[in-house]
Amino acid sequence: MSIAATVLIALIALLHVWFLILEMFLWTRPSGRKAFGLSQEFAEQSSALAANQGLYNGFLAAGLVWGLWLGPSGGEIKVFFLACVLVAGVFGGLTAARKILWFQALPAAIALLLLVAA
Repeated sequence: MSIAATVLIALIALLHVWFLILEMFLWTRPSGRKAFGLSQEFAEQSSALAANQGLYNGFLAAGLVWGLWLGPSGGEIKVFFLACVLVAGVFGGLTAARKILWFQALPAAIALLLLVAA
């Protein structure tokens, strides 16, 4: 696996840890509301859903870290979790906010290409 793929996968994992923090712990706070453009009322009403979504982002991060920890033998795990990130990013970009395509789907697609090309 290339160094570029490893670095990008690690960055994607860190990004998903940040999503977990935003969605599970900062959703109703000013920084979380600002990140997602939410009113206080909507943030309060949707906090349980956001926490659930944050937990899933944590699982994606954990899977990517697991694949990295396994090194070369974790290739299939990295592909699986990157594919999950890509699908989630495309779905989110089409149904929630277009910026999700750029922040989630595109990095996953690039990492998959780097991983397969290595």
